[in-house]
Amino acid sequence: MKKKILIGVVLLLVIIFLFSQFLIKSSPKIAIIDVKGVISDYMFIIDNIQRAQNDPSIKAVVIAVDSPGGSVGAAQEIYSAVEKLRKHKPVVVSMGNVAASGGYYISVPANVIYANPGTITGSIGVIIQHINISKVLEKLGIKVENIKSGKNKDILFPNNQLTPQQKKLIMETIQDVYNQFLEDVVKYRPINMEVLKKYADGRILTGRQAKKIKLVDKLGNIQDAINEAKNLSGLRGRKVLIIRLKKEEGILKKILDSKVDISEIIPYSQLFYLMPF
Repeated sequence: MKKKILIGVVLLLVIIFLFSQFLIKSSPKIAIIDVKGVISDYMFIIDNIQRAQNDPSIKAVVIAVDSPGGSVGAAQEIYSAVEKLRKHKPVVVSMGNVAASGGYYISVPANVIYANPGTITGSIGVIIQHINISKVLEKLGIKVENIKSGKNKDILFPNNQLTPQQKKLIMETIQDVYNQFLEDVVKYRPINMEVLKKYADGRILTGRQAKKIKLVDKLGNIQDAINEAKNLSGLRGRKVLIIRLKKEEGILKKILDSKVDISEIIPYSQLFYLMPF
């Protein structure tokens, strides 16, 4: 008898677990995607954006940006992914401590951008560094020769003394990328090119300053951004499941990692309910 009761309890727990997973899978959701630190490794961010785009239960996405920028290619990859995502569902950006340069770039295509009043943003511009150590090498009696296929192949090598023509080539490259940045901003932000150029000299701005010139839309924190996403997706007044999409890892790795709570093995970990608003 006790054995039958035990089996019955186990079966009941399994049914409850499976039912809860069904509710999680089918409940309307708002997904949070974090972009933190220097933007260089971008593939997992693209993957999360794609997951959010393909999941019909995710009705809107909040991108939480806390980044000083990064490489041009990585920022443009994320920008394009956000641009595609907004064609399918609302996207709201929540700027944290800093969302400057590339951190601002990736925020631009969102339907709505939130910043805190003191968020550091802006820094619209492009920079390439060249370190010339040729004189130091000369003093040390070290001679480095670059065997190259063309006169500009070693243009940014630290033992190369830039010629005026090479500086001009680099400046033309910087200017082209800079123009791409400006064009991508005016494509989605309610600011014209001439006004933007007055502020796009690399300067940083607070969230409040950025709002005045329409580089961001509203002042508020991540909860405000979540509520905005809820409203844009038509979920106002309904209970919504909030999920945080993270870099996917195998179940075995999660089990073997003693620092990971067993609940993280369940899909859509780190979730909570946003009560009707």
